Amino acid sequence: MKSRILNAAVVLSLLVSLPFAQAKVYPDNLVGDSYLSDFYEWNQEIPKASGTLLRIEPLTPSYIGQNKASAQYRILYSSTSGVDASKASVVSGALFIPKGTPPKGGWPLLVWGHGTVGLADTCAPSWSGRLYIGVEHLDKWLSEGFAVIAPDYEGLGTQGAHWLINNPMLAYNMLDGATAAINAQVNIANKVILSGESQGGAGAFAAAAYAPSYAPKLNIKGTVATGVIYRDKNAKQQEVIRSNPHEVVTAIALPMYSFIAAQSYNPKLKPEDVFTEKALPFVERARNTCIITLQRDVTSAGLTFANALKEKPSEAYTKTVEEMQEKFGYFPTLKINHPVFIATGANDKTPDVRGQLKLMKDSCQAGTTIEGHIYAGYGHSDAVPISMKDAVPFAKKVLADQKIKSICQPILE
Repeated sequence: MKSRILNAAVVLSLLVSLPFAQAKVYPDNLVGDSYLSDFYEWNQEIPKASGTLLRIEPLTPSYIGQNKASAQYRILYSSTSGVDASKASVVSGALFIPKGTPPKGGWPLLVWGHGTVGLADTCAPSWSGRLYIGVEHLDKWLSEGFAVIAPDYEGLGTQGAHWLINNPMLAYNMLDGATAAINAQVNIANKVILSGESQGGAGAFAAAAYAPSYAPKLNIKGTVATGVIYRDKNAKQQEVIRSNPHEVVTAIALPMYSFIAAQSYNPKLKPEDVFTEKALPFVERARNTCIITLQRDVTSAGLTFANALKEKPSEAYTKTVEEMQEKFGYFPTLKINHPVFIATGANDKTPDVRGQLKLMKDSCQAGTTIEGHIYAGYGHSDAVPISMKDAVPFAKKVLADQKIKSICQPILE
């Protein structure tokens, strides 16, 4: 298929067959690569200009889309490798247009960074859809008059490894997704709100930090992030909430994904470097299993941090993780040149709520206007819907260039 940029009228005329019937896993692949449909397969030279729209088609079947969208598309665009910034990458995603009449100049654009879904191509939200809580969330933004671009991230949907909490990757993919959406000729204005939760919360903040140098033409009005994963580069030791290591928890799935990302970076690593014999079969399942299924599997098997992880991982694994953290795990700056909304649940342990409160404080000290919120009785994912009562007014204020009052150390709400 030739590279092309299609306007809305052409897109609506396309006939697209259901893609699910052809799904198959590439043999002997350790990073979850699968054939989804020809749309995701890009075998041509990648354009040098990041944010170039490569393909666009109607998003089908309809049940993986949004009820509040007047039109919805699957898109493919160029970006920059999160591991080697000298190389280009191809990223897929979904684009949603609100119902109604757009304001003069076009719809404002919300860039949505999703939380961790897994590593396999089949986990890409533009292919498999998203959980109901995610559908509700994006429908709310659409109802408020925002177009939404939702990147899948590098290696999800398209070939190659997905790198999880790789801040350059997340930033590049979100910023380039915004550029591609604005250039898609579907009446979108260059008025951007960066947003995300968990992995995507880190991505939204990272995108805000990288934007002045990486995507200076984007008119970013504000950032809205929840459950932000933050590591303080100056901290001698990251503070975490310790849970019972013998408790069966879904969270044991996350180290499995993290290991596979590390193994993609250092192929010499072996699962035995980190995991017990009891956990090894589930590490292999994690390569091609999305997070909800993997979480159900590990809890059904009675896995805990105590019986799944070795007391001390290998030195090779430890060094690889440290190197990846140094290269990809920190934000390049905490001084953001637009207002930032950060919200967390008081019960959040994924990541530690104290780390998120520290991000609010540190960013304020760096000179960023931070509107912080902490919600009593809420955890990680459920902080997303409760925060909307504050996030939507924040977004509308920054779009109108109204002043945001800093809340650097929020009290329980």
